Amino acid sequence: MTPRGTFLLALTAAALSAQPLDVALNNGRVIDPESKLDAIRSVGIRGKKIVSISKNPLRAATVIDATGLVISPGFIDLHSHGQTPENYRYKARDGVTTALEMEIGVYPVAAWYQERTGKALVNYGATVSHPIARMKVLGDTGVWLPRDKAISATATPAQHTATLDNLRTGLREGGLGIGFGIGYVPACTQQEILEAFGVAAEFKRPGFVHTRDGRAKMVESLQEVIANSAVTGAALHVVHIQASSGKWIETALSMVDGARARGLDVTMEAYPYTAGQTQIESSIFDPGWQEKLGADYNDLVWVKTGERLTRESFDRYRKIGGSIVTFTNKEEFVDKAIAHPQVMIASDGMIYDGQGHPRGAGTYARILGVYVRERKTLSLMDAIAKMSLLPARRMEAYTPSMRNKGRIRVGADADLAVLDPARVIDKATYTQPNLYSEGIPHVLVGGTFVVRDSRLADGVLPGEPILAGR
Repeated sequence: MTPRGTFLLALTAAALSAQPLDVALNNGRVIDPESKLDAIRSVGIRGKKIVSISKNPLRAATVIDATGLVISPGFIDLHSHGQTPENYRYKARDGVTTALEMEIGVYPVAAWYQERTGKALVNYGATVSHPIARMKVLGDTGVWLPRDKAISATATPAQHTATLDNLRTGLREGGLGIGFGIGYVPACTQQEILEAFGVAAEFKRPGFVHTRDGRAKMVESLQEVIANSAVTGAALHVVHIQASSGKWIETALSMVDGARARGLDVTMEAYPYTAGQTQIESSIFDPGWQEKLGADYNDLVWVKTGERLTRESFDRYRKIGGSIVTFTNKEEFVDKAIAHPQVMIASDGMIYDGQGHPRGAGTYARILGVYVRERKTLSLMDAIAKMSLLPARRMEAYTPSMRNKGRIRVGADADLAVLDPARVIDKATYTQPNLYSEGIPHVLVGGTFVVRDSRLADGVLPGEPILAGR
């Protein structure tokens, strides 16, 4: 650069630094998992970016006294099925600034993003869905998860080729990888899945995978996708490792550790609850489900009424179709997953008309309140890393915008959660899943308050699309 160019650049930087700040978060305990900063600092925001991290209080148009509070990167939920305004409100109150549908994914991709443009409270994004792409080709009547033909049919060569073409289209449109709900398409052959992994590898994007079979075949199911990653070179992310493994959780964790130690790009996630949620009409509840899940009728709850199921009510509701909560895990298995240093936190959550699973509203506050403060399973720094930096790193190789999320540094996006470590806690329960978390008084998305003084902000929709290549 010429001396004149250097001089002009310095003038520009000086002019920018002289501009007033839009927001100052003063005297908070800033925790940045990337730099390991854990100190009292003031954070200055201009527009959508962090522009100052100071040891002294800052002046701005809007000043928040964060004394006694923690300033954290906003949380990134890799497994958020609820992609509606209702769900985004629960996310914001739980400290989530980016909610992504990665496990099942969506199809078609471009239309899904277009529906949310300018209408989202938090940032949003999705993978291209292998199950839905397959459903479209086979003529399945399911809406979100396969219900008939995509469950029972092996694709013809032409149908398989058409499914792969659908996946390529979704990836070209910016899909964040391929969502593999293998457990929901049991007739899909191992070769079909392997070749779909090959498509992910073509685009250098991960597969986000719900493994094939229940816990009784956990080893075989996990081996399948680890082998696919090794053979194709596609990165692999295993969703809800604790729910897929149950009492075999230590084996599952060691398998992933072994794959990583040998150079494979494999990551995993867990949610902090002993119950799951899915659709009763799905293949998960085909004959033999009791053995696969290690559960029985009384372990299932019909979401609309809260009733525990019997054989008779199970058969009746399965014909109708709908959401159920499944009590199929133990606290000790969940705790082992949460404590593992490589396991990220993701909610697997969705709430519709106030009904659903508490993980849709309380996952992140529960980690902070229960696993950090009460049980001391995690340090605050490690918990924040699992909820922000690690998810950002999972994606940043192919989604440049994620390089500026999950961190607190100058130049990073002003996606921030301000929380009270002494009070933060989840309030949602299985009987009342629609209760907002407490102890997260301020949340900003791109420098805009979406939660202020523990209330949702009115009239703001700062959420932006997260797309591969951007």
